[in-house]
Amino acid sequence: MRNVLVSGASVAGPALAYWLSHHGFKVTIVERAPALREGGYAVDFRGKAHLSILRRMGVLTDLEAVQTDITSTWYVDGAGRPQTRMPDDLFSGDVEILRGDLARVLYEATRDRAEYVFGDSITSLTEDGHGVDVTFERGAPRRFDLVIGADGLHSNTRRLAFGPEEDYVKHLGVYCAIFTTGNHLGLDRTGHAYLTSGKLVAMYSSNGNAEARAVFYFASPLLEGVRRNVERQQAVLAERFAGNGWESDRLLREMRHAPDFYFDSVGQVHMDRWTKSRVALVGDAAYCPSSLSGMGSGLALVGAYVLAGELAAARGDHRTAFARYEETMREYAKGCQKMGEGVAGYMVPESRLLTAFLHRYYKVMPYLPGKKMMVAKTRRVAENVVLRDYGN
Repeated sequence: MRNVLVSGASVAGPALAYWLSHHGFKVTIVERAPALREGGYAVDFRGKAHLSILRRMGVLTDLEAVQTDITSTWYVDGAGRPQTRMPDDLFSGDVEILRGDLARVLYEATRDRAEYVFGDSITSLTEDGHGVDVTFERGAPRRFDLVIGADGLHSNTRRLAFGPEEDYVKHLGVYCAIFTTGNHLGLDRTGHAYLTSGKLVAMYSSNGNAEARAVFYFASPLLEGVRRNVERQQAVLAERFAGNGWESDRLLREMRHAPDFYFDSVGQVHMDRWTKSRVALVGDAAYCPSSLSGMGSGLALVGAYVLAGELAAARGDHRTAFARYEETMREYAKGCQKMGEGVAGYMVPESRLLTAFLHRYYKVMPYLPGKKMMVAKTRRVAENVVLRDYGN
């Protein structure tokens, strides 16, 4: 079994393609978007497990060259006056990089190893004893030995092979929006954040301070009719944050012209199994810990390494490989998901009382003994996996 279709070209998909091709598999990656997605939020890699995989892939130096280099984040008041400094070691890992930059580096490392098909998506999967017949929205039908879903929180592959999204995705009560804007505050490798009840708006310098990323979080139940509807998404954001204070109104105006506007719910994926016959899931499609956990990209990287390695070790026997993949990743994924539990309630507290308490707490938190414990716990979780040597 050497012919593999991977759905998704963000993080898990290209990482999986790298290791599958390294082990002699033929890989095709299909991506719904017409090109690589730019922008996005910052993602972290931390600890020996993450860094060793990136180093073996030969991309660690490239990622280090385009790090965000954010040194700290300041909570500000409505007039923009800094109130509380949050040190970078509380949130960032050994390498912090914008998701779009990460996708580009991984694509450049794999574009000569795998076939990329942009602007298309899987519409059906039909299995028999020897392979999977796949149909697409635009391309001609093709046949593959295995199909791997690496297509994120709202995985199309998961829906086709395992069932509807609502059976597996747990909404965490928060929505997020991110886009590129001008660095009109003159931020220098830092970020400013403004917290009000149920809302957080922030700006972070990026691209050598030449521009900035605007970030909005707001508490909300699931919304109808917003998926893939940018006009509706921007209308929701404008309605929620109009008159919110600080830089909110200006950023809402600039949002209309952003080239990389991103909007989505924040959630986790919980599944009893990530594999079914000749189909498997990896990364956020299988065990998304949420963007609030700080673990998603590292977990996807480890999952891709393990899945490809087990397929190689089993010499293409997908039944054996899938079972070992599930066994190796299960506890690690659970630990990473726990890092995202309960974060939403403190990141965008809905009550004014809790919001006021957090403003006071954040002022003293960097000096409390618990800070070092938080940093150490995050690193322990990130490193809590034993990586086999698959003949790399």
